[in-house]
Amino acid sequence: MTAQELFDRLKTVQPGSVLCNYTLEHCQKLVPLINEINELKKERRAVILAHSYVAPEIILGVADYDGDSFKLSQDATKVQADMIVFAAVRFMGETAKILNPTKDVYIPGPLSGCSLADSITGNDVRKLREKYPDYTFACYINTTADVKAECDVCVTSSNVYKIIANLPNDKIVFVPDRLMGKNLQEMLRKNGIQKEIVLYSGCCYVHEKYDPELIRFFREQNPGLRVVSHPECHPGIALLSDYVGSTGQMVSYIKEQPKDTPILLLTECGLNARMQYEFPDKTFIGSCSMCKYMKSNSLENILETLRHPEAATKVELPEETMHRAKHCIDEMFRYAAM
Repeated sequence: MTAQELFDRLKTVQPGSVLCNYTLEHCQKLVPLINEINELKKERRAVILAHSYVAPEIILGVADYDGDSFKLSQDATKVQADMIVFAAVRFMGETAKILNPTKDVYIPGPLSGCSLADSITGNDVRKLREKYPDYTFACYINTTADVKAECDVCVTSSNVYKIIANLPNDKIVFVPDRLMGKNLQEMLRKNGIQKEIVLYSGCCYVHEKYDPELIRFFREQNPGLRVVSHPECHPGIALLSDYVGSTGQMVSYIKEQPKDTPILLLTECGLNARMQYEFPDKTFIGSCSMCKYMKSNSLENILETLRHPEAATKVELPEETMHRAKHCIDEMFRYAAM
């Protein structure tokens, strides 16, 4: 890859909205890192998975697979390599390890936590099971392997409604995202589906901070505005949005909008940047929120992981935990395919 090729892809990213400034000079500094990473991938028989929230130069420069949690979960089952470098956060790396137990999985970012995943533990789920013995336990994919091992089925933002609606039990404990859970309850109610859903107290600090007043302000300033939000946002945001969906679903919706449509995208900055270079004919307005965990991934630490995997953060899980967590994930794939 040349600096000009990278710059041509990234020059439409607006610095004010995603804290990125892709000048040709900056791209000239990034390209040597990108090219060395791509050479080392061949030597190490490695692949790189990258969530849409990481920096654009990772997705465009070195990622073999990119997308949202559900797509990357599917992609992880197709990997033909000895080594997986997952540019995201730890719970996603754990999912890749569960689906590829014989492969080495590494997390390059130094901040590999997640405010949502870290809000609950497997022990918390065990205590809830004692309190709700007759309930089906569904966990959001944004959870640790330990939590998945204690639950019956996993869901993502793209399939949560379909899976919960199709569960044979009408009594559900949904963990850990209370805001997604509230949006789920409202969607079920609108469609006449009666289920008792017990919620937990977790949330994503990035999506939680969006305020409904923000939408009202931008609608007044931008006629024809389309507001696109994530189900991890407050129900008040969902109510005022034109579309609510997962990262992948939001991309599909934005792609269908007419040229020059003003779009307010309420999710992490990485997707905002991606939309700006994929759809330069659309108008993206307003600011976005940045996840410090996702943005701790960089070309530099991906390169260091490939250079010195023995010193990198390797995902290691107990066999029993992986076996039980895999059943939870496999149930997600089964219900999603119905």
